[in-house]
Amino acid sequence: MTTWRNAGAALLRVLAVWAVSTLTMVLLALALPGFHLQSADGDSFTRIGITAALGAGCFGLLNALVWPWLVRAMLLVPALALGLLVFLLNGSLLWLALSAIPDGRGTAGPSTAVVVAAVMSVAASATSTFLAVRDPDAQARRLRRMAGRRAARSGTARHTDTPGIVFLQLDGIGHRRLCAAIEGERPQMPALAALLGTSHRLTPWHTDWSSQTGAAQLAILHGSNEDVPAFRWYEKDTGEVIVSNRPSSAAELQRRAVERTGSAGLLAQDGASRGNLFTGGAGQAALVLSVAARRGRGQRSRAGYFAYFSDPAHAARTAASFLAELVREIAQALRARFTGTGPRVSRGGLYPFIRAFATVVQRDVVTAAVIGDVLNGRTSVYADLVAYDEVAHHSGPDSRDTRQVLARLDRCVATILRAVEHAPRPYHLVLLSDHGQSHGETFEAAYGHTLEELVRIGCGRPVPRPPRRQETGAEARGAARVALHRPERPARPRPAEDDRQERGRAPVVLASGNLGLISLPDVPGRAGRLTIERRCPALLRTLAEHPGIGFLLVHDERHGPVALGAGGAEHRLATGEIVGHDPLAPFGPRAAAAVRRTAGFAHAADIMVNSSVDKDTGDVHAFEDQIGCHGGLGGEQSRAFLMSPLALSAPAPGLVGAEAVHRELLRWQREATLRPTPGQPAHAPSRPR
Repeated sequence: MTTWRNAGAALLRVLAVWAVSTLTMVLLALALPGFHLQSADGDSFTRIGITAALGAGCFGLLNALVWPWLVRAMLLVPALALGLLVFLLNGSLLWLALSAIPDGRGTAGPSTAVVVAAVMSVAASATSTFLAVRDPDAQARRLRRMAGRRAARSGTARHTDTPGIVFLQLDGIGHRRLCAAIEGERPQMPALAALLGTSHRLTPWHTDWSSQTGAAQLAILHGSNEDVPAFRWYEKDTGEVIVSNRPSSAAELQRRAVERTGSAGLLAQDGASRGNLFTGGAGQAALVLSVAARRGRGQRSRAGYFAYFSDPAHAARTAASFLAELVREIAQALRARFTGTGPRVSRGGLYPFIRAFATVVQRDVVTAAVIGDVLNGRTSVYADLVAYDEVAHHSGPDSRDTRQVLARLDRCVATILRAVEHAPRPYHLVLLSDHGQSHGETFEAAYGHTLEELVRIGCGRPVPRPPRRQETGAEARGAARVALHRPERPARPRPAEDDRQERGRAPVVLASGNLGLISLPDVPGRAGRLTIERRCPALLRTLAEHPGIGFLLVHDERHGPVALGAGGAEHRLATGEIVGHDPLAPFGPRAAAAVRRTAGFAHAADIMVNSSVDKDTGDVHAFEDQIGCHGGLGGEQSRAFLMSPLALSAPAPGLVGAEAVHRELLRWQREATLRPTPGQPAHAPSRPR
């Protein structure tokens, strides 16, 4: 009886979706001048309705039978181009459906067919969602459609009482910012607030000196971020610039970490990596930069896009949201300019498109991929949502723009929690961030020159005009370039025009948020303090005395690593001896240990520069074009969060460094394996006792 009842309910849903699609087609025929459902002599309304029903039914069948094969045939198409091509192909399917109607009653021009197909796909999807609200099985099927047919069928769901774990990284959200978002009677993130009140605990953790995704996620997923001094750095032995969000650099960093630890990574046992810089050893990786060039089964970095766009309704909804986000960003940028809101940075060029990609496309595709993994019963999933981080760089960590992004990320978490209710096994959800964000006016806006210009002045070299600008270090930019099949940019630093005659002699100056890195490329190995002073006698003094710089890290031939500050201040890190005032004091009690660790890296720059920090507000000055930044010390960027289930043991107190977070996640994986939940329904999430 249950089988017949379910079959009857499914048939009723199909008929309801068909009826709505038919009505939608009739209304579009009345509204669009280029779309007709009747002969030239005219037809009765009944005849028009029958024609619409035939067209809608044929269109639905073509979508169900032909569409997955079309998407599979386009695996070499750039992912974002696929999102646009979906509309053309869907319109072509509608044109074929209309052609099948007898007597030529269904006609539509090419552009009209695209519009009609998109509207009908969205209407059918919305109807199916509405009908699934009270039916758990139908909700599960809807979630599978959201995850993409190909993702939902890629593996056999494993029914077990042993819990799996979903690690969801909310990129760039600091501990203080999260607390503000979940507090009060009307929290900005109600789903997270509900978790914290019932089943989860919130724990802060402190990042390394390099408070950015490249270092944090490499350690979290692979157990080590040794020799990762910044988001980008210059390696003298190869003459290359390593950039964390460049696919070739991400692959090399992952290789080094695996070689150093001897472990494949956090996700090596039946894991999935979604939207990350690194795989974590996962057998299934989608939208992952370190495998962007691979073509093996389960390792296509763009596979998540194809799974998501296998449903034409996704393309229509995402395209509408993408356009809305473009308009929203332009309006918010104009409002900030007209109201004189400060500090501000440039928000033109490609940034509106990068923001729309991060806050719409990447968010939706990663969420859908995680849902597919959960419904397939995968053991471990690690996913990164980069939307907040991208917007905070340009709008500020606490702006109204970022509050809107937080609310939308909260809805993604709620959707994943609904998927967990229909999973074939219980799941623990662990939420975490890789770093926070610090606010402040850019170094250039505050002082009228860039760090590179200041270095050239200290070296007595001419300052090029206009100055060269660095590309800002945001993960979304690397992901967008991969999605578009854009080639990597040159990995070698390019000399300024007036350096062409003495190539390699000008210092290489790179930025990672409010952390700057200065290397003398023609000095082998780490340049010592005396060597730097002989080559550029005024450089260290020019930097240390600048009001926008908090301290420098150099290697002293006598004392080892030394942090230099204004007025001849020194903190000799090997012995703890302090000369004058302590230049590290404004950065907190953990600063000395963090700087000492980085000083031991083989590829630490000859001079590491950290901007100053306002002791009252925590504001810093980014050496990049960002008013919300991270990468160094100062402010909220070094305080990330970890929200873990009460059903698992509490994290160790005073977590410092991403490698310590990796050890906690490994421990929770072992606990989940050793603590099955017998007698609990396989589809229900585990509950704390």
